Amino acid sequence: MDPLLAVVEGTLADIDGAWGYAVVFALAAIPWLEILLVIPPAIGVGLDPVTVGIAAFLGNVVPIYGIVAAHRRIAAWWTARRDDSESGRYRRAKRVWNRYGLPGLAIAAPIVTGVHLAAVMALVLGARRRGVAVWMTASIALWTVVLVAVSVAGVSILGIG
Repeated sequence: MDPLLAVVEGTLADIDGAWGYAVVFALAAIPWLEILLVIPPAIGVGLDPVTVGIAAFLGNVVPIYGIVAAHRRIAAWWTARRDDSESGRYRRAKRVWNRYGLPGLAIAAPIVTGVHLAAVMALVLGARRRGVAVWMTASIALWTVVLVAVSVAGVSILGIG
């Protein structure tokens, strides 16, 4: 099992009630955790799928709007810290960007880089702020619905939760 997934599951298993959904929100806002590693264990430990979906969606999308609002500072920081030996995530995202543009990067973001990094990269590569906000929001909404549906089906098939 992925160590991050184990931490998320352990954290969620120890929390009951409304605090569980607050934790889902907070964990979904953290880059590298995001909705892919938060929704399945949250549903697996018995939290309400609809509320999990809403909390995870909001937790994942709120930082995107912060990134879009602070895009000039973030772009300057990104450009200053990046060197010629680009990371694997950056290279994969840039290939998606070059081939499919902002819509493709947004849809692939949870798997390729994570939505937070993809939003930064899209802005650095010249995407408009409004486009980044709209496409990342749509992508997160789509992925949230898919992850909730697959997680509910998995819990039902496995008989857990």
